[in-house]
Amino acid sequence: MKKLLWLFTGVLILSGCSYSNKENKTRQTKPNIIYILADDLGYGDLGCYGQSKIETPYLDKMAEQGMLFTQHYAGSTVCAPSRSVLLTGQHTGHTPIRGNKEYEPEGQQPMSNEAFTLAEMLKEAGYTTGAFGKWGLGFVGTEGDPNKQGFDEFYGYNCQRQAHRYYPEHLWHNNKKVLLEGNNFKKTETYSGDLIHEQALKFIENNKDQPFFMYYPNVVPHAELIMPEGEMMNKYRGKFEEKPHVDGRPGADYGDEPFEVKYYCSQPEPYTTFAAMVSLLDKQVGEVLAKLKELGLDDNTIVMFSSDNGPHMEGGADPDFFNSGGGLRGYKRDLYEGGVRAPMIVRWPNTIKGNSKTDHISAFWDVMPTLADVAGVQTPKNIDGISFLPELLGKEQQKHEYLYWEFHEQGGKKAVRKGKWKAVKLNCFNEATSTVELYDLSVDREEKNNVASENPELVQEILDIMQREHIEQPDFPFKAKVHNNY
Repeated sequence: MKKLLWLFTGVLILSGCSYSNKENKTRQTKPNIIYILADDLGYGDLGCYGQSKIETPYLDKMAEQGMLFTQHYAGSTVCAPSRSVLLTGQHTGHTPIRGNKEYEPEGQQPMSNEAFTLAEMLKEAGYTTGAFGKWGLGFVGTEGDPNKQGFDEFYGYNCQRQAHRYYPEHLWHNNKKVLLEGNNFKKTETYSGDLIHEQALKFIENNKDQPFFMYYPNVVPHAELIMPEGEMMNKYRGKFEEKPHVDGRPGADYGDEPFEVKYYCSQPEPYTTFAAMVSLLDKQVGEVLAKLKELGLDDNTIVMFSSDNGPHMEGGADPDFFNSGGGLRGYKRDLYEGGVRAPMIVRWPNTIKGNSKTDHISAFWDVMPTLADVAGVQTPKNIDGISFLPELLGKEQQKHEYLYWEFHEQGGKKAVRKGKWKAVKLNCFNEATSTVELYDLSVDREEKNNVASENPELVQEILDIMQREHIEQPDFPFKAKVHNNY
């Protein structure tokens, strides 16, 4: 009897070990996910997209090791709505946050608790989730607090307005205000990007033994243009004929009394500084990839890199000098290609074929269903995205019938991409002065030749799409004037 008992016990132990090992193997092989989002980086600001004045070796190498997208689109042409689209899988006609609506003294209009985010989806799938950088979707303690939108950990700027300054008085670690005593808007001792990057790397280290999702909305290269002295500034100093930027507004420069956090500082070397900031971003991406390799996580981590909208012109930035738009028309706040087409690189060693390039038409609202497929969970309902995982794996890919955007400023704008056609409607708030432009991107990627008058039936079809895809949102009624400087 005792022998049988020992035998039974041994079977249980072996069975338990087998289950434990199986569970551990499953846990370890579930792919980690990192999504890095640059701020106001243009389609042409990286070497792998044609940039010639700024060095981006790490992102260029990432493209060589993965897949580069040539027709990927941001969620919006400004910060908060673009992030809302990314996190909800819903375009700007459906997503909850559609503009940069300010709260005082800090924060923006919060996402509601009814919103279901990418982080919540992955958290339910067993991922530890972290966000590091700029949030802009709800202040600490509101429904839009990142900790209430699926993120286990947040470190960085909760408020976009505060993120105008790279030497802020404080950042946030979850609901704890992190005071930066070396910064008082006169002294500039602690560069925020260094602290945020340090915490992002720490998150990877702390979660190396379990599946994690890291959302890294880096603030660079959003204005203001400012960098610590050192390697990056020295790399470019003397290479450009500078056009010093003098802001001129009382409160813009460090040391001004009173000081206005919403402005940008003057910059005597704007070209050098902008190039240095892009190179810093590149270096930080390289350090994330190096950390994965160091921890043995390289093959089991999918890394995505993109930008939230087109290049900005604030603080002395000159996107024309750097060809930041890559030859596309428009900038941040435009719905032309230069305002919404974004760089997109995806790397997943031994899963995605290296040095591959795709012209698949995709957008931020496709990221959520793609990562649902990566994580092996059901794609949420009521979203606008289509998974592009088949494209990443070299399989047959479903295509969008069309893409849709709306922008609530500058008289109201809408845009639709339908196959090779791109339509932009301007002055939407006043039908008497509203106009519709139509471009054939297959022969006119710079959107110079408006062919709307030659294609009235197609224009009407697109206008019907624009009307259908906009669902009114009380917090962001389409005719509201949402002031936006971000």
